Amino acid sequence: MNWMNAEETLRRAETPLFWVGAFTVASLALWLLYRLLSGFRIWVLGNGQLLSPKLGKWAVVTGATDGIGKSYAEELARRGFAMMLISRSQDKLDDVAKSLKDQFKVETRTIAVDFGKMDIYKKIEAGLAGLEIGVLVNNVGVSYAYPEYYLHIPDLDNFITNMINVNMTSVCQMTRLVLPRMAERSKGVILNISSASGMYPLPLLTVYSASKAFVDFFSRGLQEEYRRHGIIIQSVLPFFVATKMTRIRKPTLDKPTPERYVAAELATVGLQGQTNGYFPHAVMGWLTTKLVPINLVIFFGAQMNRQQRTGYLQRRKLREQRNGQRLKSE
Repeated sequence: MNWMNAEETLRRAETPLFWVGAFTVASLALWLLYRLLSGFRIWVLGNGQLLSPKLGKWAVVTGATDGIGKSYAEELARRGFAMMLISRSQDKLDDVAKSLKDQFKVETRTIAVDFGKMDIYKKIEAGLAGLEIGVLVNNVGVSYAYPEYYLHIPDLDNFITNMINVNMTSVCQMTRLVLPRMAERSKGVILNISSASGMYPLPLLTVYSASKAFVDFFSRGLQEEYRRHGIIIQSVLPFFVATKMTRIRKPTLDKPTPERYVAAELATVGLQGQTNGYFPHAVMGWLTTKLVPINLVIFFGAQMNRQQRTGYLQRRKLREQRNGQRLKSE
């Protein structure tokens, strides 16, 4: 009797279970299709025509003399923007400005300032006065000389101040100077260059990682505040790119040249508010934030940085020993 009751219950439940399963499979299929179409839109079709001087005659790039910043300046100049380049070395600024002017026939201006200082923004404000700015790239940044435990960082007090001023204050202050006129015209793009290091804590690069997390949060919050004004504010979180800062000399598929990275990243503007900018980096970002538990990501990041720290300190010790022997022989 009990067996027949159970069979009857299962028979009654068969149809509802079928539809629950069908709904689940259909939902997963639609979600997968949506993700595939979104990925195709972002990484294959892109949005490359969005960035043009129609947004405003001028593009401003900080940290514009090397690496990713220089590549942004070159790509934006190629698209016809007049370029305002801001960095520390006037000689390097002059070289890049001349190169852009000769190669792309665009107007260029420069402002030489040290973003580690706080008294520079009146000079920058004066230099930007009257310019119709369509794009701002907040790229300037500084990292560690080598991975190190917090209390062992040389000259820690000045290190903290410099890191905060360059990586965080510059983003807020440059946005303060440029955003009001963009909002008045209801158009403009601000690209804030964060880092994949800001997606999760990175021990032994803790201050750098935290400063880049700030840039990411600042960008995403500000985008929600001003997207109805027609402004695009994008958080850009690259993994390793072959630049002087990363000390990577030979580019690979997952460690592209800055030129290749920037060309890919600019195609995502207007499609992603937060982006890794480059398809292999997007895959790495998905793996490390969605698939791998955060505690494992932190653990392996710490292990990697401990190994790099040990290697750096050993090489430094060998250099010091060689220098000491050379002085003795002289």
